Amino acid sequence: MDFKEFSSTINNPGPPEKVTKELQALWLDANNQWHEAHELIQYLPGSKAAWVHAYLHRKEEDVANSDFWYARAGKNVPRCDFEEEWEEIVKSML
Repeated sequence: MDFKEFSSTINNPGPPEKVTKELQALWLDANNQWHEAHELIQYLPGSKAAWVHAYLHRKEEDVANSDFWYARAGKNVPRCDFEEEWEEIVKSML
């Protein structure tokens, strides 16, 4: 699956089958389901999950929490808008 295919599923009733939990969380976020996305991602290990977790907290405007998770992900806090970061994360995980 590429970015275009993944993006085309945003209006579907659920995330695409056979994608990672990280991508499922990003799909939920794109469908205005922040809490569900956070619940799905918050206990997952690894730097990819940490990056999604950081992004979600940045959207929430919880700066201290997002800074913590960006550090765990080995990423700098981005200066782009949320849509650009969402796309960057999705593309890196596909």
